[in-house]
Amino acid sequence: MEKPPIFLVHNPLGRYSLSLASVTLRGKRRRSFNSLVQVVKDTKMILEEQLVLNLCNPELHGNALVLLSKKREIFNDLAPLLWYSFGTIAAALLQEIVSVYPALSPPTLSARAAARACNALALLQNVATHPETRTLFLEAAIPLYLFPFLNTTSQAKSFEHLCVTSLGFLGALAKVDDTEVVKFLLKIEVIPLCLRIMGTGSELSKTVATFIVQKIMRDEVGLQHICATPECFFQAASSLANMVIALTEQPSTRLLKHVICCYIRLTDDPRACVLRYELTFLRL
Repeated sequence: MEKPPIFLVHNPLGRYSLSLASVTLRGKRRRSFNSLVQVVKDTKMILEEQLVLNLCNPELHGNALVLLSKKREIFNDLAPLLWYSFGTIAAALLQEIVSVYPALSPPTLSARAAARACNALALLQNVATHPETRTLFLEAAIPLYLFPFLNTTSQAKSFEHLCVTSLGFLGALAKVDDTEVVKFLLKIEVIPLCLRIMGTGSELSKTVATFIVQKIMRDEVGLQHICATPECFFQAASSLANMVIALTEQPSTRLLKHVICCYIRLTDDPRACVLRYELTFLRL
């Protein structure tokens, strides 16, 4: 029996939306609705797999990167597919990120290069937050590739875009509410990095960085880390205090909300209250 043809047509809601036409041949009955649904799923999987394969094709890489980044939410199995596909992570996505490093210092990063790196980060974030691939992703310590973007000091738009996207990546990890993820973030010293950005970054960067610290502190392991030594606590408390002072000059409700949540969480550890009193006394 001949299979009904599948047509790929232009759709105003999405450039590559699929429209399936189940055409009966020689007067035979149309396929049932359930069969059509299965065809849709199969066709979407075929498109997904083809785009992932295209990532490793130099001629098709750019277009595939953009499409997968835009459509990543509708491809349910994209994360495992990216992770287990030969060469996709290292040869396609990480290479896209590493290729930007030379433009960080001196600062010559173009908007186009920043956009490509951000698209690669979006796909890696998909892998990092997926339950099936998250542990393997962290064991490979791939988030360390983001640190050069977070340590830049340029205020140019392209650098800010890359920095905020990288922070969003770490924020998505912290949002998972997994103690193992928190331990990993503490191990690679994300908190000192975020505290620095909280003091020097743009409003958006400060907001995301404070959100990351807040999420880490929500986990008991994270709170214990902050309050483990006077030095760690002083760094966090000083950053939060400086932000409160800065917010009196440039108010931001969203940023203030995260700062308050951090302060509230600190009160859950008696050591924080004692350290706060001792540090205040020493200042006097």
